[in-house]
Amino acid sequence: MMEKSIRPDRRQFLSGIAGAIALPHVVASSALGKAGAVAASERISTGTIGVGGRGKQIMQALIGRSDCRMLAVCDVDSRRLSQASDMVNSKYGNSDCVAYSDYRELLARDDIDAVLIASPDQWHVLQSIEAARAGKDIYLEKPLGLSVAEDIALRETVKKYSRVFQFGTQQRSGRKFRFACEMVRNGRIGKLHKIIAATPASRTVDSYRPSPVPPELDYEMWVGPARWMPHTQGVVGSCGNWGHISNFSLGWITTWGIHHVDIAQWGNDADRSGPVEIEGSGVFPKDGLYDCAVAWDVRLKYANGVTLNFVDNKKHRQGVLFERVEHLEGVLLRGLWEAHILQRHDLQTRDTGEDLSDLTGLVCAPRGQQNPHSASPAPATRACR
Repeated sequence: MMEKSIRPDRRQFLSGIAGAIALPHVVASSALGKAGAVAASERISTGTIGVGGRGKQIMQALIGRSDCRMLAVCDVDSRRLSQASDMVNSKYGNSDCVAYSDYRELLARDDIDAVLIASPDQWHVLQSIEAARAGKDIYLEKPLGLSVAEDIALRETVKKYSRVFQFGTQQRSGRKFRFACEMVRNGRIGKLHKIIAATPASRTVDSYRPSPVPPELDYEMWVGPARWMPHTQGVVGSCGNWGHISNFSLGWITTWGIHHVDIAQWGNDADRSGPVEIEGSGVFPKDGLYDCAVAWDVRLKYANGVTLNFVDNKKHRQGVLFERVEHLEGVLLRGLWEAHILQRHDLQTRDTGEDLSDLTGLVCAPRGQQNPHSASPAPATRACR
């Protein structure tokens, strides 16, 4: 049985004040949800941990929503942190956004409902687990963790604390990906036989000598739970840097791979299951700073007989290809649906959908949506309660 909170919401609080005092009291209509605005009591209070390139992009999407309010931001780079807090304050026309260099201070706030986590990969699971324990709902930028054990620990923690968790596989929010998977799952290309998913691979660089840590960066905190290694050129930056170092990431086999493998799973109607057989091989650099897989060929077999061949894009055109038994096929690229079978006159179909917000699951679920993950027909991204 769910406990009902006895804490008055902001609408009740304001109404109580207005009725209790004798002096004139004016409350802006927007605060009560009138004049087309979202009432303050209905807004999701959020914080962002990691405001680099991708984190800043998603943060901008959140502060652009009337049903969210960004209360705090966090980063170990003081320049990025200052830019992010200035961006939020400029949007809201105030100076209320608090900037933290330690994410634990942000998570300790009782007034934050949900957090966006877009830190480097080595931090993903630890920060998400701590967020769940702190009672926050979570939007986590992909990929997940650095091991299956980490991922399972996060899943169990989210369940234990009954939190909403949304994973940043934003391709599910694109209408073309949704339309393609609807076509495949509804048998419009025939019986599905094989899927090929191809993505970019990690790259290689030479080794670098240790270099001074920039004054704006707390490098010790940046490394965090990973094995410590000296600061050098090519480490800190974006996932185009540390994302190729196995100490911080599994490489683009997961950074990029999660997108297309996720669409393959979706089109195969395998969200609630997975492959029953997996075999594959990979090629790794023998020297240099970057040491993640630069080539791979992985074959997965599902209980329904469908096979998925996951390869780097030097072996196959980048994207997701669904093949039917008769070898008529549809090719799905990032944002582009090219279905050869759609050219047949006897197949009448149309795509009338629109792109969904990648944040739909996070902001809808706290307001009572029991199953924010919707696989068909109109999905958001992967989320679970």
